[in-house]
Amino acid sequence: MNHWLLKSEPGAYSIQDLERDGSTHWDGVRNYQARNTLRDQMKVGDLVLFYHSNVEPMAVVGTATVTKAGYPDHTALDMSSHHYDPKSTPDNPIWYMVDIGYRSTFKRPVTLNEMKDDPTLAGMMLTRKGSRLSVQPVSEDHFQRIVALGESA
Repeated sequence: MNHWLLKSEPGAYSIQDLERDGSTHWDGVRNYQARNTLRDQMKVGDLVLFYHSNVEPMAVVGTATVTKAGYPDHTALDMSSHHYDPKSTPDNPIWYMVDIGYRSTFKRPVTLNEMKDDPTLAGMMLTRKGSRLSVQPVSEDHFQRIVALGESA
């Protein structure tokens, strides 16, 4: 089993939206490195940290599980979608997505600043300067530490 962090702007799709929906497809990723992770590495049963980005404070707010491994992102083919990509075709898809299912909402958000200040989270991709990927690997130890922080009172 692998562990991941997925970033979402809460105004676009929040942990509350995922809790309400139960599951969703993680579409609209338009970065090749992140696409490769979605397509080649994320597997059913992998655990996910759900991160709210571009909000104050930016924070991990809950967890999810990968429920369907990578498959072509249909929004790239939809001309009415803001994720449309005319270079992507049904025979040659460029972009991929996974499905995730809701697991939990933390008792409290684990902020980016808190993670940067926690020596046990040193080396985590999210805490590195300039780290902008919306899909990131997370070690099991880092995953467990963030869950423990989020579940603390």
